[in-house]
Amino acid sequence: MTTIRDVARLAGVSISTVSLALNSPKRVGVETLDRIQQAIKSTGYRIDPVAQTLARGRSSLIGFVSANLGNMFFGDIRREIEHQALDHGYFVLIADSSGRADLERALLERLEAQKIAGIALAANGHGEEYATFLRDFKTPIVMFDQKVEGAERDFVGSDNPLTTTILTEHLLQLGHRRIGFISGPSGLHTADERLKGFMNTMAGAGVDIDPSLVVEGGYTRTGGHAQAMRLLTRRDRPTAIIGANNMTGLAALQVMQEMGFRCPDDVSLAMVDDVPWSNVITPRITMVVQDAQKLGELAAQRLLARIASPEGAAEPPQDFILTPRFVRGESTRRL
Repeated sequence: MTTIRDVARLAGVSISTVSLALNSPKRVGVETLDRIQQAIKSTGYRIDPVAQTLARGRSSLIGFVSANLGNMFFGDIRREIEHQALDHGYFVLIADSSGRADLERALLERLEAQKIAGIALAANGHGEEYATFLRDFKTPIVMFDQKVEGAERDFVGSDNPLTTTILTEHLLQLGHRRIGFISGPSGLHTADERLKGFMNTMAGAGVDIDPSLVVEGGYTRTGGHAQAMRLLTRRDRPTAIIGANNMTGLAALQVMQEMGFRCPDDVSLAMVDDVPWSNVITPRITMVVQDAQKLGELAAQRLLARIASPEGAAEPPQDFILTPRFVRGESTRRL
């Protein structure tokens, strides 16, 4: 059976250099790395993950936990984290909590039991008890998109109040005053922050908010469809609707089409986040877009840094906040 010692002998390097090449290839010179890779190929050496876990005291796996992998926003973040992890000798284990805080907690506990190296988490749990659970967690965690206040973990996300501030200001400038808002789940970081951006912008413009036009769509297409139907079947329907994420925004457009409304002639529409093939959706939706690739890159870099320096565990957590980008489509018009 071929061992790492055989690879080291053939490549003319030490065993520790081979180990470094396997775990952190970017830290090895190009020529040395090439010799090691050729030696691995020649000898047919295969990494023993169990032995590697025992040697490290942790596995070469990184966990990725989010609420809805069917949403391409999370898919784009996952892809970037996977690329970064692979470059550093780690593989990503993907888990979907389906938006259930109890399942999310069970997944985190199972991952920790497997001595996983670290976890990238888009949390759906919230509240003081959940924050304590995350704060006391032994495995390195970096939160992305969703933040749990009091968890004292690194966080990578967008300026969420700004996403809806931009959209609301855009609609106000077009003359809209009766604006419907389909929010995410109450208590969730992004949902609360985006609702705050909408409410504060309306109040700052001196516009009275009709509370019945602010509805909760749960960040799902089903919830968004039900709430858009509720808004658009009113006699005093809104002249514009904001979807707090892409699922609720698309659901609102679907309801408009089902009811025979023309967008934007009858109702304007704007939403947070893009979707695949959005350029072939008619009308092209006005939106605010988060940089998913950059979010994934920063989350991976921060997590890998935490994994590489356990002694830095006492280092205070940091927030990394990115500015979203406005994309004007054809789904909004002046009254």
